[in-house]
Amino acid sequence: MRRISIGWTGHLADPVALAALALDAVFGWPRALYAQVGHPVGSFARLIDWGERRWNRPDFAFAKRRELGLLLLLLLVGGAATVAGLAAIVMHAACGWLGLALLAAPGLAQRSLDDHVRPVARSLAVGDLPAAREAVARIVGRDVARLDEAAVARAAIESLAESFCDGVVAPLFWLLVFGVPGLWAYKAINTADSMIGHREERWRAFGWAAARIDDVANWLPARIAGWVLCVAGGGGFGTMWRDGGKHASPNAGRPEAAMAGALGLRLAGPVAYDGAVLNKPWIGSGRAEATAADLTRALAVYRRACVALWIVSGVVAWAL
Repeated sequence: MRRISIGWTGHLADPVALAALALDAVFGWPRALYAQVGHPVGSFARLIDWGERRWNRPDFAFAKRRELGLLLLLLLVGGAATVAGLAAIVMHAACGWLGLALLAAPGLAQRSLDDHVRPVARSLAVGDLPAAREAVARIVGRDVARLDEAAVARAAIESLAESFCDGVVAPLFWLLVFGVPGLWAYKAINTADSMIGHREERWRAFGWAAARIDDVANWLPARIAGWVLCVAGGGGFGTMWRDGGKHASPNAGRPEAAMAGALGLRLAGPVAYDGAVLNKPWIGSGRAEATAADLTRALAVYRRACVALWIVSGVVAWAL
């Protein structure tokens, strides 16, 4: 069997990606472990917060803040890749491909995403709107206090579709391309974008590099995610093609449009952040009145899409 390198250790012929997906689906990141040591992404967040407080000073010139933001990102990504690579060497020597899968699994979010969206669907299904708002507030940044049932359902579906890319497809893609270091380098980039890659004045300069590099890192995975959701949902290709570019992000609109088309819904639209309404364009041409049943269907599409990734990872491990 021809063996193709996927990073500092391991090969595409090894079932690293498939095993990592299985470990994440079965165990996720256990709450007891989180309580004891946190999550690896938390270390990225602490470094970003440290750098932002010290280097993103309002008395610094715009260009200097942009340069310091780039420096912080390079340190973060370089450090993540180096630590992950060294850990991969040790774990591969000790446990072979299974050791690499153990290192990769925490960078995937199949189970976590399902665990966070299901409570929204359950609360909506029994008519408990306050509980549904509280649950959806854990996965979206918009104002939720005045959201009705349809808006809560749409918010959860949008987050599920977008996070399918950020939390599952993209880290898996970079795992297959560059091994464990590639996965954790991507997680560092994505964490930086979520924390500082914003357009508000405070982060416009300092977070510029994080936002742009995250756009590049997600460009192909977002389009793969959209296609996988369309296949899993039995449609939506036309909506993805027509409306995928309507989102402010060059990437997030693809999986959202795919999910909207597969479910026959309209997603996005006007949204309130910190009391200010942002008039986002609608994505999709179906119903805007999403229901608990629609969110349940979205979860089913998501799970089938994850199974499709399992199949692809298995084929890659077997064929190469």
